Amino acid sequence: MLGLGAMGTALAGAWLTAGHPLTVWNRTAARADALAARGATVAATAADAVAANRLVVVCLLDDDSVDGTLAGVDLTGKDLVNLITGTPGQARARAAWAERRGARYLDGGIMAVPPMIGVPSAGPYVFYSGSPELFEEHRTALAVPAGTRYVGADAGYAALHDVALLSAMYGMFAGVAHAFALVRGEAVAPGDLAPLLGSWLTAMSGSVARTAEQLESGDYTGGVVSNLAMQVAGRATLLRTAEEHGVSTELLDPYFRLMERRLEIGSGDEDLTGVVDLLRR
Repeated sequence: MLGLGAMGTALAGAWLTAGHPLTVWNRTAARADALAARGATVAATAADAVAANRLVVVCLLDDDSVDGTLAGVDLTGKDLVNLITGTPGQARARAAWAERRGARYLDGGIMAVPPMIGVPSAGPYVFYSGSPELFEEHRTALAVPAGTRYVGADAGYAALHDVALLSAMYGMFAGVAHAFALVRGEAVAPGDLAPLLGSWLTAMSGSVARTAEQLESGDYTGGVVSNLAMQVAGRATLLRTAEEHGVSTELLDPYFRLMERRLEIGSGDEDLTGVVDLLRR
């Protein structure tokens, strides 16, 4: 295990709890002390850690950190699992880099925060992509800290899935921020709005499956509940309410502009799915 930040330490702890022999390395050596007390072997260098075992898991800060840590390290015959948060392009380049150095490669996208690791009931999982042989051979060990979801031999697909889900999450956070801003100056307690907002977002999540069905069929009018024309017309109320309450519309405006553009070139009977096509360059 290379890298003992909050996530790396959580992963290492889960493997130790499950009884897996583990060699760890971190640039700041003191971070390994607690794991050493639990039975981990602490390597003096990254090269020593890599030499200790066939399966090498990397959980460093970024792609540049991987370069710096593994520069000059012999990876021949190693199975390298890279759990940094990176882009699909970086993952594909790293896979080619690993192959040139004689290693099999698997990229991972962790869909969890450190406290969820090793707690199955919390629902943590990791997207994996790259060598199918590596994944199958080490599936059991990889599943110890979090569930595993293999998404393809293309090494970039784990990062692609990771970033797609995170992007949707930030879109949701934007909407939540706007909602709380609207009630901020009123006699409406945030704690009273929170359960209503949470249950509403959960109910609206059903649209995700419908969007996927429409994209796959090419028919954006199937199963429409609130059509594009109606929603474009309704945006005026949302914008005016924000103005009345002194709330910026900068989180809503970009999406509303896309809706308007889609209405100009599409059908008012469509769902909002056509916005996806406008985002493709």
